Amino acid sequence: MEYDYFVSSRWRNRPQVEELVSKIRAKGKTAYSFIEANIVEPGRHRNPEIVMKEFESLPNWNHNPLVRRIYKRDLDGLRNSKTFVMLLPAGKSCHMEAGIAFGLGKKCILIGELAQTESLYLIFKEFYPTIDQFIVNLR
Repeated sequence: MEYDYFVSSRWRNRPQVEELVSKIRAKGKTAYSFIEANIVEPGRHRNPEIVMKEFESLPNWNHNPLVRRIYKRDLDGLRNSKTFVMLLPAGKSCHMEAGIAFGLGKKCILIGELAQTESLYLIFKEFYPTIDQFIVNLR
């Protein structure tokens, strides 16, 4: 499937990611959500902090089938999206996805307030302090 937007952020930022994805879709656009794509237990809305602690402590992570499925699913979603959106706060994986998106020639958008100057954030072509300000400008 092809997407208009690939939304990336921290798993712990799940409520804001779900808000952003919902608002993008309400504007008639498609969005890949890493959270929806990688729910381990469909129908269960577990505490994001607990989910991440369990995930981060997986033994032999680089050989774990779950980790490999998530990796493939997210990279396929990124490849099949026109625009990359990073929603702050963002973790290591999100920053790696931003680099991949930039390398693939995707348009990159940043949503959130920057705590400090970061020269490599110049890969982003648009900056919005809030989700709502991004949505207002969504065409």
